[in-house]
Amino acid sequence: MSDTKLKIGVLGAGHLGKIHIRCIKELSDVYELVGFYDPQLEQAKTASVEFGIMPFHNMESLMDACDVVDIVTPTTQHYDCASAAMRKFKHLFIEKPVTIDMEEARKLIKLQKEADVKVQVGHVERFNPAFRAAEQYFDQPKFIETHRLAPFNPRGTDVSVVLDLMIHDIDIVLSVTKANVRRISASGVAVLSDTPDIANARLELDNGCVVNLTASRISLKAMRKSRFFQRDAYISVDFLDKAAEIVRMREIIGEADPFSVTIDLGNDRGKKEILFEKPTIEATNAIRDELEALANSINKNKPTIVSLEDGARALDVALQILEKMKQHTLLQDE
Repeated sequence: MSDTKLKIGVLGAGHLGKIHIRCIKELSDVYELVGFYDPQLEQAKTASVEFGIMPFHNMESLMDACDVVDIVTPTTQHYDCASAAMRKFKHLFIEKPVTIDMEEARKLIKLQKEADVKVQVGHVERFNPAFRAAEQYFDQPKFIETHRLAPFNPRGTDVSVVLDLMIHDIDIVLSVTKANVRRISASGVAVLSDTPDIANARLELDNGCVVNLTASRISLKAMRKSRFFQRDAYISVDFLDKAAEIVRMREIIGEADPFSVTIDLGNDRGKKEILFEKPTIEATNAIRDELEALANSINKNKPTIVSLEDGARALDVALQILEKMKQHTLLQDE
């Protein structure tokens, strides 16, 4: 398919759905927004007034008018919306988590192959400019530590903090390491809602990497930071403040620069020079970028950056973490 405007419709006009609609309107060179559908009349009315577009009366009529369906509904509705769209041979954007369980995710993967359509999952941190600036420096990290903390917000508490927040970092870890999870241990506590609000998980990957993940939605201040440790390098990515820092060591050949920072390794192992880098990061809209990336994948028939399989892998690990948390709680109660 050559570059052309794609007709796109949005399912869901809540807080995030309206952000998607706004971004699509800004991408008028690649998308033609045909409209949106939301069964909640008040949400539909609010979005209609805000954006000056009439809502569709049902999901099917919206899909029939589109090339691409953008699913920004509650997670419990993802499978029904996505499967209906694929049966109409529509390309898809699906917000994270991709589905509510692995059975639904596997069914969607099968449907995608049968329909031969492009699907991108909304793991938006892959498009964070700080992460993109750091990507080129990753080289088989052996220890990763992540903190994703947020003040309490009733929106999103219908799922645990693992599916709400931690899943972002799970996807980042899997994309950077390209390894499978060998062992998981986890614990979590429900403080203000009926599901865990703070959680910690330790992942041991089959390539030897160890990952420590912490997520909280009852923090006094927000933080979204990951640290990656690998041979001769330390990489810090601040997803919230859009900053990255790379500290690298390299062999000193000949005489060291008297103004450089060096470290003596001891035991006659010589010295290494320490290099500090802070990449220049331009402010971008990650949601707009991920929607534009989907259009590029469709028009150029290229794989999507965050595939349906990627979304399923992140969900699988998240669900395993939740199961380990449940087991941990049962042991404590005995």
